[in-house]
Amino acid sequence: MKKTIALLMVLLMGVPAMAMAVDYGKQKAVYHINGGDERQNSIALRNIQNHINAVGAENMQINVVMHGGGVDLMMRAKENENLKASIDNLKMQNVKFQVCNNTLVGRKIDHKTQMYNVDDSDIVPSGVAHLSHLQGQGFTYVKP
Repeated sequence: MKKTIALLMVLLMGVPAMAMAVDYGKQKAVYHINGGDERQNSIALRNIQNHINAVGAENMQINVVMHGGGVDLMMRAKENENLKASIDNLKMQNVKFQVCNNTLVGRKIDHKTQMYNVDDSDIVPSGVAHLSHLQGQGFTYVKP
């Protein structure tokens, strides 16, 4: 019995992680970005891509809700080619980037001229209220 368990352990430890795939099913997630730290924002975008890679874009519905300092992500992207590419790549995988109107008004930000690829349809009245709304719709809350 001990030999069987030992053999099983050796076999399992030698199996690459990809061979131990999990079917995560369909998922809905809302990523909350409210800080303007460039490094943290990059990590958040990488986390979103990793999430899609694990579950499959066809099985995912992802919204990114930004308010407060989080809107800086889309402002920095206006001048940063790498950030533009990351955002465009995620959008091609049906990730929605949503921006808080309260923040735009409070900070006097014109999303059409000061932000990268933010349309009127991407603006939500309140970032915090939208987060709560999406959670009520079954979205899992993720704060990277």
